[in-house]
Parts: sequence; C-alpha cells; structure tokens
Amino acid sequence: MKVQIKVADKAGFCFGVDRAVKMVYNILNSGGKTVTYGEIIHNPNVVEDLRKKGVRVLEKPEEIDGLENVSVVIRSHGVGRDIYRRIESRREHGVVCCDGTCPFVARIHDIVSEKSEEGYEIVILGDKNHPEVQGIVGFCKKMPIICSDDSELCENLKKILRNSKKKVAITAQTTYNITMWEKCGRVISEECPDAEVFNTICSATAERQRSAVSLAESSDLMIVIGGKHSSNTAKLFDICRKHCDACILVSDAGGLSEDSILSQLRGTGENIAVGITAGASTPAYIIKEVQNQMSEILKNVDEDFNFEEALDASFKKIYTGNRVKGYITAVNNTEATVDVGTKHTGYIALSELTDDPSLKASDVVKVGDEVDLIVIKINDADGIVQLSKKKVDAMVGFDNLVKAKAEDKILEGVVTNVVKGGVIVVSEGTRVFIPASQATARRDEKLEALLKKNVKFKIIEINEQKMKAVGSIKAVLSAEKDAAREKFWASVQIGDKFKGEVKSITNYGAFVDLGGIDGMVHISELSWDRIKHPSEVVKVGDVIEVFVKDLDKENNRISLGYKKDEDNPWVKFANSYNVGDVVDAEVVSITPFGAFAQIIPGIDGLIHISQLANKRVTNVKDVVSVGDKVKAKITEIDVEKKRISMSIRELLEEEGTTEEAAE
Repeated sequence: MKVQIKVADKAGFCFGVDRAVKMVYNILNSGGKTVTYGEIIHNPNVVEDLRKKGVRVLEKPEEIDGLENVSVVIRSHGVGRDIYRRIESRREHGVVCCDGTCPFVARIHDIVSEKSEEGYEIVILGDKNHPEVQGIVGFCKKMPIICSDDSELCENLKKILRNSKKKVAITAQTTYNITMWEKCGRVISEECPDAEVFNTICSATAERQRSAVSLAESSDLMIVIGGKHSSNTAKLFDICRKHCDACILVSDAGGLSEDSILSQLRGTGENIAVGITAGASTPAYIIKEVQNQMSEILKNVDEDFNFEEALDASFKKIYTGNRVKGYITAVNNTEATVDVGTKHTGYIALSELTDDPSLKASDVVKVGDEVDLIVIKINDADGIVQLSKKKVDAMVGFDNLVKAKAEDKILEGVVTNVVKGGVIVVSEGTRVFIPASQATARRDEKLEALLKKNVKFKIIEINEQKMKAVGSIKAVLSAEKDAAREKFWASVQIGDKFKGEVKSITNYGAFVDLGGIDGMVHISELSWDRIKHPSEVVKVGDVIEVFVKDLDKENNRISLGYKKDEDNPWVKFANSYNVGDVVDAEVVSITPFGAFAQIIPGIDGLIHISQLANKRVTNVKDVVSVGDKVKAKITEIDVEKKRISMSIRELLEEEGTTEEAAE
C-alpha cells in the first residue's frame, strides 16, 4: 500500500491571527506586562502557552476598570466600542490599548458604523454567539439583525420590508461559509434587491475553504487541525465532510489515534491519498507535531513513506522569478511585510513598491491587501524572500497598454519626471514616455507645469520586445477639443452667454476660450468708452462673461460682445438729459468746425464754432482748449445717429437779455 499526502495550499495561521499573536509575544519579549481581552485566538495550545508566560485573559468589561500599568491586547476577533472606551478611561493609570483586531474585521466595524449612522437596518450573517459578531454588534447604532443561514435571512428580510421602509445593509462574519453566502445572495436578490451588500468574508478564509474543498474531493482521508471553539476550523471540517467520507478533526497531535486512522484507511485500495488542512488559529508548531505523529502511524501502512518529506514536498514552492500572491501583514514608511503562503517571511522594499519618490510604502499598500508579486531574491538560511510589486504592476500594466493601443483607449496617469525630450507618465505601475511634441497642446507651454499632475493620454507606439510605450497627451487634448467644438457648433445661438478665459490680446481685440472654442471680442465691443488698446479693459487670464454677437459656421468664427446694454452711456444719457438742459462739460477734442465736450463718460456733444461765443470766432483754439470745463446748453439730441449739439452762445445771450431786463 502506497500513501500520498498533500497539504492544502492555505493552511495554518492567517495573517490577521499571526499579527495578533505576534503582538502579544512582542510585548512579552520586550519585558512588558500584558493581558488580552478574550482569548487572543481560538486555540487552547496558544492560550495555555501565553497563560504560562503570565498573560491573563479578561472575560468581562468590568475587569478592565481595575487595571494599572499593563497593555491590553484586543483579540483578532475585535470588540465593541464600549471596550475601547473602558480601556481609554484607564490611560491615566498606565493602561495602553494594543489593537490586534484583524483588518478584515475592522473593515466590517467601519461599514456597520457608517451605515447605521445613515439610518440603515443592519443585517449580519454569522453566529450570534461568536466574539467577532458580538464585536461587530458593538459598532452598530442599534441592535442589528443576525442570521445564521438563508432561511433566517429570508424570514427577517420579509419582516423588515413589511414593518419598515428603512434601507438595508447586509454584511457577513469574516469566516462565514462561502456556500451559505451564495445561498443568501439568491435570497437577497429575490426578497430585497435594493439592499447594499458587502462581501466581508475574509479572502484568506474564502481561499482556505476553496482549497479544502478541492483537496477533500481527491483524498481518501482528511485531517483538519484546529481549536474546537474555532469557527473557521469548524466550517473547514463541515466542508471537508461533504466531499470526503473519512474526516478527522483534531486540535493537536494528541487527538490522533492510530486505530482510528488505520480503520479509516482500510478498504481504500492500494494507493491512499491523505489531505491535511488547518484552521486560521492553528500555529505551525502544532502542524509539525501532527506531522511527527502521523509519520509514526503511517509507517505501519507504508514503510517507505516519510511524512516529513511528503509534507515539505506539498508546501508551496517558491523560486526567483516566481509570480506569487501575498497578503500584506505589516507596513511602514520604507517596506511592507508579506505572507506568501510559504515558510519564508516576505518583504517588499519601497523601491519595489513604486517609482513615485513622493510616496511612502504605507501610501501604496495597507495591511490586509492581497497583492501580486514577483520573487527577486531568496535567502533560505534566514527564511527571507525579497519581492517586487512594481515588476508585476509593470507586466500587467504593459499588457493593458498594448490592449489600450489596440482599442484606442484613453488612459490616466501621473507625470513623475521631466526628462530630455519629454516627460514620464506612470500609469498602473508602468512608465510611459511622452515626447515634448505630444505633451502639450501648444509648443510654448512649459513641460515643468505638468510635473506631479494627473493627465489623460493615448498610446501611439508600442515596442513589445523592449516593453516600452510612447504616449500622447496632445492627442487626447485635440480629441477633446474637437468633440467640444462639434458639440458647441451644434447648439450655439446668437445671444448665448458664456463665461470664458481671455487667452490672448491683439491691437484689435481679445480672444476668449469658451471651452475649447475661441471667439473674438473686437476692441469696439470691449467698452462703451473710447479705448486705445484692449489691455485697458481685460488682461490674459481674466474670466469674463461674453455673449455671441455673430456666427460664421462655415469658417468657424465667432464674434463676441462684452459691453452690456445696461451700461450703454446713450441709454443713461437719454434717461437723464433733454433738449434745453444746461450741462457742465469738459472739452475733449478740437476741430476746425468746433469743439467736442464730454457730458458723461462715453457721451460727447459738439459745440459748433458758431456756438462757442456771442461774437464771430475764426479759430476755435482762440476760445477753448482741451481740458477746459464749460457750461453749455443742449440744443439737439439724435440718439439714433448718436449726435448731440450744444451751445455756449445761447447761454451767453440769455444772460445778456437777463441783465438788460434787470437794468
């Protein structure tokens, strides 16, 4: 009889559990005093080892109230808000909170907290007695509805919809059964399709369950290792029993019985397949103890069988250049620590996370992220593997660039460098060179102005052998301008008003950008006053409101107006002055036939040479000069022709008559 053994791809500590356990041991190793709120994980061996090292387990909130000079580690399952408040209240007594909550669980806390504040009815799929679920409840504004399966969910959704018009948000315990989750999904789509559903099952849990199913289907015997109170271990065991007739659940090597194992293997044939999986709360040393015990037992079946070699052979292999998936377990400013499912500890240096010098490692990844990586160096002696996210991003990103060119797709990226002849844009972790001629809409624009900015671009050239790509920002800008122009001309009408930026100024007018379309305001349309240059009214960069005066669609020309009718000085004049009124005016120009005097800004009247004095005048300059203030009588108004006649002579004659009458 020959025995083959295989360990599930995902077995043993998940990163969340590993993080919490290491937190406690690190405090102990540094000489600190610590307690845990609840068992740090559902594994009696680990809990007992910590107890021997002096770690006390708190079971009730009231136990926190008397603590002094101690670190309280929150278990990986998380706790409610009230526990955090109690710990915080003891800060003055030297009590420190060390949060070991799994990041996936903390995400659920954030979801239910936000949604319950928004008035949602919260539904949690899970075990109401499990500490993780109890912790989630502690972040809800009011008591949520907890359902263990699809039938309970269906019943409760009907009650909610019958008695309340509230919106519904549905989440799940991180270790919830995937198959049951799928059943619940069908119930939700039928009973409450408008519900906001958050799939919060831990990706590691999901992969662990899928891996267990695959292994159980091809095994004659499945051994599941984990604590008897561990929810995810219990689910693993249930899953394995559905796909393998012979299943054994043990918490450690002491649970293995030679008689029971051999009896399970009888009648299975000449070639026996044994599968092993372990819950997230199972440390590596317990798997090792089970390994040694199994090695002894299986010698009675196959003398040539070496369990340790088989176990090692079944572990995930890793080599330089290998592409792997990993979970971020810790991150700081300069590097990230990764669980890649092997015996190694994985590290990603900042330089292998990003090309952006302004970013820290914590800006790129966070604890709990699942990332694709490439192995760049292995040190088996130290159990360390160096990894690169940037290389994978570049590979995936380059494939996307090739596809984007084929589809003429617009991409987005950040300009990270200005180099000789152009700029470098990083998009999805991949560098793209943009030549200077393709970087801006106009040649006079500075490339430095693009640095650190988000830009849109198209791929115009690909070299697959060298994995290099050339892009064009200008192509996108031109396309956007063409689209805007087409849309503009399809709808624009004379009289339409726009707000636009003054882009340039000439001697005869100002050009205004209406959103990809330029129109011109002639100098005569800028002001009701006489001006010598448009810069007297506007400057480049000003945002002004204009209106369309005329359109030439054949030549794509737009004439714009800026001065407003309500500011028309002729309107103001007509509303305030009449023939016969005496006005104070200022001489603004002199001609051989008379003098023009300004009545109000923008309105000049002519004082004919014959009306300058009560005597004959042969030279206007003998009577008035530019700048003189004069008093004159309005003798004629022609608004249509914009003409005003005035007379000083009539006033003088009237004054003379008055004087004669007085004598």
